[in-house]
Amino acid sequence: MSDVHEGGCLCGAVRYRVNGNPLRSHACHCTFCQRRTGSTNALVAVFSGENVEITGGPLSIYEHRSDESGRWLRLEFCPRCGTNVTFTFERVPSARSISAGTFDDPNWFKLERHIWTRSALHCMSIAPGVEKFETHFTP
Repeated sequence: MSDVHEGGCLCGAVRYRVNGNPLRSHACHCTFCQRRTGSTNALVAVFSGENVEITGGPLSIYEHRSDESGRWLRLEFCPRCGTNVTFTFERVPSARSISAGTFDDPNWFKLERHIWTRSALHCMSIAPGVEKFETHFTP
């Protein structure tokens, strides 16, 4: 299997390439991720920032302050179609999170855990054997 994986936004204006496996991956069920995705949760693959290359763009940025921690989250999205492609957190600014659904093949990595399950929608079920945390996972 190749160590390089590519993806991009809905309209194709923003493209990216990642090298290597994610540092971690998770499904986040916090209310912020529910709103930013318009869905039940966000699937996220986290990489060292140096392993992510934006090959199209530019990206627009929206900065949000967490109600829970007070720290910032920087969302980077396509200014044309609005797809949320990548984001960074104040807590770990050297890491870059990729919205898993934007990969050309989103099935290439394994989902490790579910976080913020205390706000998971009632219709969600979590597979047995996958780690789950009521709030954030801290490695």
